[in-house]
Formats: sequence, structure tokens, C-alpha cells
Amino acid sequence: MGHGLASLVIRHTHRLPAPAGPAGDGAVAARQLDAALMSVGFKLSAELLAHLSELSEGTVVDTAAHTLHAVRTRLGDHVEHNVYFRDFPAHVPATLDFWMQCIAEALADDTARAGTLAQLRTGVLDLLTLPTYGNYRHTYAEMLAAHDELIAAAGDRMTVLHLGGSLADETTAAYLALAGSSTPLGDDDRNDLRLLAEHGACGPQPEAIPVRENRALINQVRLAKGADLLLDTVTDVLRLACALSDGDVTLLEPTRFRALSRPVRRALLAGLDRVVAASPAKLADVPAHREPWKRLGERLHPHEYPRWPHAAEVFAVARGEQRARSLAGRAEECLAMHDIAGALELLASAPGKLFRALDRLLRDALTQAERDAVVAAAERVAPQVSGRVLLAVREHLHNRAEETGERRVFVNRRGRAWVTADARPPVLPAERERLTATVDAELRRRLPTPRHLLIDPAVLDVALPLSGKATTSGLGVLPRGSISPVEGELLRFFVYWKQTSRTTDFDLSALMLNADYSTHSWLSYTALTGVGGEHSGDITDAPDGASEFINLRLDAVPGTFIVPQVNVFSGEGFDEVEESFFGFMLRDAEQRGRPFEPRTVRMKSELRGPGRVALPLAFQRGTDGRWRAKWLHLYLTGTPTSNQVEGNRVSVATLLRGIVARDYLTVRYLADLMADSATTVTRWEGGSLPDEPVTYLGLERPEGLHPDSRVVTPGNLRDLIPA
Repeated sequence: MGHGLASLVIRHTHRLPAPAGPAGDGAVAARQLDAALMSVGFKLSAELLAHLSELSEGTVVDTAAHTLHAVRTRLGDHVEHNVYFRDFPAHVPATLDFWMQCIAEALADDTARAGTLAQLRTGVLDLLTLPTYGNYRHTYAEMLAAHDELIAAAGDRMTVLHLGGSLADETTAAYLALAGSSTPLGDDDRNDLRLLAEHGACGPQPEAIPVRENRALINQVRLAKGADLLLDTVTDVLRLACALSDGDVTLLEPTRFRALSRPVRRALLAGLDRVVAASPAKLADVPAHREPWKRLGERLHPHEYPRWPHAAEVFAVARGEQRARSLAGRAEECLAMHDIAGALELLASAPGKLFRALDRLLRDALTQAERDAVVAAAERVAPQVSGRVLLAVREHLHNRAEETGERRVFVNRRGRAWVTADARPPVLPAERERLTATVDAELRRRLPTPRHLLIDPAVLDVALPLSGKATTSGLGVLPRGSISPVEGELLRFFVYWKQTSRTTDFDLSALMLNADYSTHSWLSYTALTGVGGEHSGDITDAPDGASEFINLRLDAVPGTFIVPQVNVFSGEGFDEVEESFFGFMLRDAEQRGRPFEPRTVRMKSELRGPGRVALPLAFQRGTDGRWRAKWLHLYLTGTPTSNQVEGNRVSVATLLRGIVARDYLTVRYLADLMADSATTVTRWEGGSLPDEPVTYLGLERPEGLHPDSRVVTPGNLRDLIPA
């Protein structure tokens, strides 16, 4: 468990919890660990190297084992990445030549000849029936022997591991950071919070736990330990019941509730009773989840506990035996009657709902007086609105131009995206400007006032993570809408998957689009070479894991966009396989090396989501000729089988157009607000660092920063979003 927690801390913070152990001479083992880390693009900070050197050799060796495992897993280097074409990217054949070779080999195979001839007579041949198609024809060791060593280059990634506090302190800090997050967490972060809650749920708590899903996971642990539950809405109890059944605490997917023990049933019903007794109006939250409440009632048996009559009211509302009108429903009735004043009066008691309804209210307002009333109401309640909602509304207003007819892109919390025409009338400039100024002033008031703000300009175009699915877990992953430069001559994508129980075929492809989003060409198993690149070959079964690669020479790529995608051709989906991840590497043209070289990995993200087509990010060539990555984290529904780049290119282009056209709020926005109140603002692009505490915004924590500095990197960017 200790090593698991230490690995979790490394993943989240790039800090190694200070190992506990006897003093000794661990210098040699520490240098060996540093060398091993450098071979995969990590290194020990000077402070961490010195600390390890003073520990016993055994302690350092034990620390090295779990540290290397954590780092290599983060990179995707914990598995063997073999390729179909052993010499890839050299000697990749033309697609038709390769297929003809597979047919010739099948005809030479006594067991496959008859079936192949029968197919050829029909004029249709299934490649998957050919014995040499889709399966590795050499071992991993034989593939390695065919490649030269990687030549080190100045552009290779080097990530520094810093010395952390004790494991207990680092675990507590990680728990408080995740539990107190002002934005919803992704699936992996919620799993980490569940683990951390085992150690922290009954200890120090953050000032607030604003995300209800987090509260459910913490309450699950508190319930098991006999501590008081953190409940203030009836939906808190429903989410807790979902957690107890290993269901979806976000309430997006239905949960099959398990039979609950009598003590658990009593705890849930008592909690419900307290919430409703304190505020009967909270019964209005029940209809939004009527069906889950009815199913939960079958497990809780509220009729057996007459001492908690208010809990029974929850289930009466769910069954329709008792009426509880929601605030949203009452406001909707007002708007249906064009009673703007009545809607504003109702929504003023729920500032977050009022802000989310601003666009609708302004569109429904017919007179200037009504529009002024809407803006005035927003100005009054702004101090009571969460920072995340303020930022979301600010981004929304920025993208609400006067012109209509544009396309709207919707992305749900699981990364499922769809596009529709925008037929809304505009939000007029005067109201947009007043509301924007209100939000800016309120956020400026809430942001910390740094004495010295130190900014790495590389972080300024990173989008703010306003939702848990704006990003995925992994290395070098940025939130949806972020833009990052691409420096290198060779761009190489990779995908790895390992099936759980069924034969599963993932296909890595790259779609090339012109400036008008029309299709130029693609690389895939149906087009192995061309457009300045090569595909490593199609693997169709992954019982022991499989990898596919695409190699591109950026100066030879045509068009304006490169859109890598992973298609589920057959078998298990992204949420069903044992493991799957995507990433990309950047290399200089002369570096050579293996198909997968961890030092050159710039990004590796888990593939876990709905649908059968994954779109992690896209690359766009600017007017200056330089390439930049635009982060997507999207999933298309696709078809149950046989997904191909040829079949989804129109959908991909439509989605990409909407994402590229949208302006996302980035770190630059909050940095500008913070700079207004900072005593000193420094743009840092390397070199010496201030010898005083600073507030540092950057992609990675630089070595030598004052220990009392506040550091914000993409790993804890959510901490920058005001409560």
C-alpha cells in the first residue's frame, strides 16, 4: 500500500515522498537510479539525489524499484511495444504489395490454400483469414536487434523528480487537493481520491468539498469507519448509495443497487431525514432523479422505519404521491409566460442557476428594461456564484458573437461530442460587455494577490480545466482546447491495447485535412505509406498486448491538419479492454532508435471513454509554417464494428472545425487578472530564478525554485480556479 501511495504522489506531483529508512551510504545506488531514470527521460533533482545518497543502500534500492515502475507506467514504457514490420519505419511496403505478399504466403500454406482460392474466385477476400496478416511475425527481442540505439538529442524530454515531504504528509496533501477540487475530477482522479480517502476521510478536511461526486466517495469511507456523514442535499444520499454499489456517482449512468445491510440502511435514511427536516424545499431535487430514487427505495425499505418520516417523503415524491416543484420548473413556467421579472426573482435564490440561464434570459427579454434587469440581477448575485461557473459563463460570452448560423459543439462529461447549427439570436454587445466586466471584476477579487508572479510563457495557452473530462490522465496531457507547440522533425503516434477476454482489433490512423477541412489523404492499415509517413502495420489480436505506430516527417506532410485517431475495428471497447493508451513522440531526423523510445515521449494518455472512435488531439500548421497541437479528448459513437478513418472523416472534420473555431479560456486569462495586483511580474524562459518565494505558473516546476513558492503546473491547474 505504501508503494502504491508513493506512486500516486509521483503521478500527481512529480515529487518523490521522502523515503523513511536508516542512514547509510546510498550514493552509488542513488546515482544508478538517476541514470536509469535519465534513460527514460526523467531525472532526480539535486536535492533529491543528495537526500537519497544519505540513506542506506537497501532503502534506495527499494525506493528505486517502485519509482522506476511508476515513471515507466506513466510513460507507457512498462509494456513491450512490438511492430508488425520489424524495421519500421524503414522498409514499410506499399499497401497493395503487402496484401499480395500475404495472399502469396496463404497460397503457399497447405492449410490456408483452399480457403484462400475459394475467396479469390468470388472476387472478395477477407484479409483477416490470411495466416500471416495481423499477427506478429517476430519476437520483441528480434525487433529490438533490428534497430540502432537512440542518439541523444537536445530536444529529448527531461522531467525532474523533486524531493517531497514524508509519505503521510504527501498523502494528506494529495487527498486535500483532490477532495477540495473546485472542478469535477476525471475517472482516474476519482479512483485516486477513493484510495486516498481510506487514509484521509476521517482526518483533516478541506475548507469545502464543492464537487458532489467527491463528497460521495468520502462519505463511503466515513460510513465504513462510523464517522458522521457530510450531507446537505438529498442527492448527496443518492450518490452515496451509488458509491456503495460501485455505481456511477456522477448519476450519468444507471446503477444497479445492491442489497444493503441494516446499519447502512439506517444511516442513509437517518441522513435523508435530517436533510429534509432542516429544509423541506430540498425535496424539489428528487424529481430530477425519480427512477434511481424508486429503485433505491426498494433497497432501503423506508416503510420499516417510521421514526424517520421525512425520509419517507423523498420516496413519496419519487413515486408521484407527493408533489415537490423544482426551482428550475417554476422558473421555466415564468419564462413560458414571458415573466422575466418572476423568473429573476426565483433564480436569485440560486445564483449558479441564474448565471447558467443568462443566455436564455437575455434572448427571451424583449425590451431594454428587461435586459437591464437581467444584467443587474447577475451583478448582484455574482459574489455568490462559484468560480467554475463564472469562468464557464465568461468563456461562453466570449464565444457568443452577434452573427448566427455558426455550428455549436457539445461535449458531455464522458467526452462524447456532437454538432448542431447555432440558430440562437445574438446576445447584444452592451449586455455582453457589462456581464464580462462583472465576471472579470469578481474573479480578480477572488484570485490570490501574488507578490512576485513568475510565468513560463509556454503555459499561457493551456486551457483551464472547467470539467473533469476536459482532460485524461497520463503524461504531458493538457485540457481540451489547449494549444502547445510541436518542436521536432519527426512526429510519431503510438497506441497500445491489451484485450480482456475477446479478440480485439484497434486501428491507429491519421487523417490529413486541408485548410477548409476537406480531406487530403490518410495513413492507416489501408494506406501504409505516403504523405510523408509510414504505418507500422495492422495488428488484429492482442491477448498479450499490441502496438501500432504512425511515423510522419512534418516538413513533408500535406494540408493544414493532422488528426490522429484510434478506431475500434472489432472486439472490446475502450472501457472494456484491460489496458489501452495513446501518445506521441517527437524526434530529430537522425535519432533512429526503437519504434518506442520513452525519452522522446511528449504525451501519453489513457484511452477510456464511450464510443468506438477516439480523437485525443489534432495538429495544425500555422501561417508561420509551424505545427501546434490542439487538444480534443473526444469520442465518436462510431459503429459496432469495422470503424475506419475512411468512414468517419466527415464527422471528424465537422467536430474539429467547431473545436478549432472556439476560443477557450486559458491560463493567460487568469495570469492577466493576477498580474493586475502583483507587485512584480516576470516572464521566465530559463536561466536564473529569483531567490525569494514566487507564484510560479509553468508546464513543469523548475529546479532551484524557492521552497516556499506556490507552484501551479498542469498537474494542479484546478487549484488556480477560484472557489
